[in-house]
Amino acid sequence: MPQGRGLEVRFFRTDAGVEPVRDWLRALPAIERRAIGGDIRLVQLGWPLGMPLVRKREPDLCELRMQLEDRIARVVFTVDGQVLVLLHGFIKQSRKMPEREFATARRRLRTYMESE
Repeated sequence: MPQGRGLEVRFFRTDAGVEPVRDWLRALPAIERRAIGGDIRLVQLGWPLGMPLVRKREPDLCELRMQLEDRIARVVFTVDGQVLVLLHGFIKQSRKMPEREFATARRRLRTYMESE
């Protein structure tokens, strides 16, 4: 983290050492990775932020809302003290937020909290 500013960014890691959000980002086209990375950086340096970039979904879950060129991306995260933990990333396929995406984020949040 440069010059001690902002939050530390941490990717959620499974017990097997997999970082699902990092893997998801790597699978995206470079232009989308850069756009999402820039928005993550805005949250890192400007926390707390609100709409339209960040929406609080549950007490410990927020979504980073990104409009890419021709689709919509979301990164679900939590803030634990001075740590921004990226729990789940996905491309939104419909107008309504899919419950399964938040179920994944909730499950990862529980795992993260149990490991800390």
